[in-house]
Amino acid sequence: MLNPPHPIASDRRTSSDTPFSRRSFLLKSGQAGLVVTLGPLLDLSRAAASTELAGGTFLGELEFLLEPELSFGQLEGTGLDGRREVDLSALHEDRLITPTSKFFVRTGVPDLLDPGRLRSLQVDGLVERPSNLAVERIARESTDQGVHLLECAGNSRWRRFGLISAGRWSGVTIESLLDGAGVEESARALRVDGFDGHTRGSTNSTIGCSWIFSLEEMIKSKAFIATRLNGNPLPLVHGAPMRLIVPGWYGCCCIKWVYRIEVIDSSHSATSQMLEFASRTHQAGTPQSASEFSPAVIDMAAMPIRVERWRLDDGLHYRIVGILWGGRQETHRLEIRTRPTDPFEPVTAQPKRASHHSWGLWSHIWKTPGAGKALIQLRVDDPSIQTRRLDAGYYVRAVEILPS
Repeated sequence: MLNPPHPIASDRRTSSDTPFSRRSFLLKSGQAGLVVTLGPLLDLSRAAASTELAGGTFLGELEFLLEPELSFGQLEGTGLDGRREVDLSALHEDRLITPTSKFFVRTGVPDLLDPGRLRSLQVDGLVERPSNLAVERIARESTDQGVHLLECAGNSRWRRFGLISAGRWSGVTIESLLDGAGVEESARALRVDGFDGHTRGSTNSTIGCSWIFSLEEMIKSKAFIATRLNGNPLPLVHGAPMRLIVPGWYGCCCIKWVYRIEVIDSSHSATSQMLEFASRTHQAGTPQSASEFSPAVIDMAAMPIRVERWRLDDGLHYRIVGILWGGRQETHRLEIRTRPTDPFEPVTAQPKRASHHSWGLWSHIWKTPGAGKALIQLRVDDPSIQTRRLDAGYYVRAVEILPS
């Protein structure tokens, strides 16, 4: 079972309150009530504000409580412990593609990696015509695969939920790579291997970068080997020269530094990486057989990314802006509440996204916040849509409203 990183018990209808330790109310502008007069954030916030806030003065953003200070956009740590988080509060309608230099990193470059040796992709196993496909050929045949979001399965408030990004990828689909290989009738799955050699281990991660997928799921999801990100060659830290992208699946399945695709039957054991991420990809326990693993797809999820503070003629007003991502369909039934005892209500502006492969913004006018701590919780009021992390209170975020 997934253990939510927030001590709140919840389901789709109710949630019990949980006390917070005291922390001062802060604005990102640095001082409560400070009017922000310069910078693109103000212009974008004003432009994006609803008509209910028209003519108001943007005062800044509330700080989320119980979340650490981070150096957003900077790569910290190395190897298995390399991390780079994204500042989600900077997302706006015209800024939904994460710049490559700021795209999240969950694992840094292995120090034993010699990029010069990753010059081909081996395709073998249960195929009639095994091959070694040159990186140059795969890069030459790469086409635009669209915008796809990646999220680390371990994304949490301890990382300010910053292990998530969306980029435009180019590559070659797994289906087309297998077309000329002559896949045998007994084939049921694919094992994708990436380089993961480190001189130093980690207390948080297991060495080994491999995942086994059903052949059917790889074709269905239109998985591809990526060679470019946001129009440029894939950077080394993001898996150059080749990485796997499985649209809609957690990042742990999107193998970096790929060098082999092995076509196999259904009798293989789960890899060390599959076992490591079993609980974080909604598996039933820790299956020892790869065939018992469920597809590690990202459920539909939503969370606030900033809480804006505005001054209008009749006083202070607040607007919550957030993102929705995951799932394989769209919804206009996103609901919100700010205290566990309050009923859920529809968000003011429902999420819009170009496709279910990316994320979209939503916003909500918070009319009567009242002083005190608030827990911002979302749900999708549609039982046909799976939202396990939302149901567990995983993406709840807290702010504090000071008395006016």
